[in-house]
Amino acid sequence: MLIDLRSDTVTRPSAAMRDAMVRAEVGDDVYGDDPTVNALEAEAVRLSGKEAALFLPSGTQANLVALLSHCQRGDEYVVGQQAHNYKYEAGGAAVLGSIQPQPIEANPDGTLPLDKVAAAIKPDDIHFAKTRLLSLENTISGRVLPLTYLQQAWQFSREHQLAVHIDGARIFNAAVALNVPLKEIVQYCDTFTICLSKGLGAPVGSLLCGSKAFIQQALRWRKMTGGGLRQAGILAAAGLYALEHNVERLREDHDNAKWLEQQLQGIGVEIAEPGAQTNVLYLRQSPELAAKLGPWMREHGVLISSGPLTRILTHLDVSRQDLQRVVDLWQQFLKQHA
Repeated sequence: MLIDLRSDTVTRPSAAMRDAMVRAEVGDDVYGDDPTVNALEAEAVRLSGKEAALFLPSGTQANLVALLSHCQRGDEYVVGQQAHNYKYEAGGAAVLGSIQPQPIEANPDGTLPLDKVAAAIKPDDIHFAKTRLLSLENTISGRVLPLTYLQQAWQFSREHQLAVHIDGARIFNAAVALNVPLKEIVQYCDTFTICLSKGLGAPVGSLLCGSKAFIQQALRWRKMTGGGLRQAGILAAAGLYALEHNVERLREDHDNAKWLEQQLQGIGVEIAEPGAQTNVLYLRQSPELAAKLGPWMREHGVLISSGPLTRILTHLDVSRQDLQRVVDLWQQFLKQHA
């Protein structure tokens, strides 16, 4: 079996999760009749304290639907240069929604400097797009946004008449790292997403959470963008199992990432700041070494997206024993090529 460290999206549903999928009670979700989808959305409401939730096939679609629901054609959202819903979602908001992104450079800790956000907000003038939304990401590149910053950003948004959306693809990693319930984080946003198919281990699906009025609007956009599902309870059952069983175990992934950081540092690998705050670890190496590392590791049963800045993610399908093998192989590699 390959050891896959490219992403936490590569997880496979466990036997218990597959059993829950097989036994799922289903109905037509477009009619609102799928009891398992309804149960998943209700659990997201309970955990978040928001009024409503919506199940969508993917995190990219969940972010797109959120942006389409917050902004009209010709509106603008302020977002980080490295944010997923700006850089890695094929420009969907601009292409499909005619929504203008206003990217700004984030601080090293992943926060968006509020003075720069303020400077980016357009005046009420016919020459400019209307700035409607502040979009944050938590975690961002494995970094956890501090609660104090989220509180400041929330207050800032109220003063500047902006909505706040959090791309929460790994928001439970943030909650586990901060040792707080999800509600403590998402009280400082209008809407947020949860990706069920990363470290939580479901095969597919994301949730969008917000007010009842917002989710009703999002429901229309979900349908328009092709996300209306029928007997989706088979998929929702995996997500429900993930929320009930796989949140606290994220701590194991964090511990494994920190352990891996220490071991690699011990054999001379350069760790990029800030190290492993959650399950994401970045390493620096020369382009020459990076070009050799990826193919060499693949030959030895390890998948790594090797580059000058290499990202490694721990997840439920990678054990401490697997990581020990990775360290041993890396040490062999360095002896042969460094």
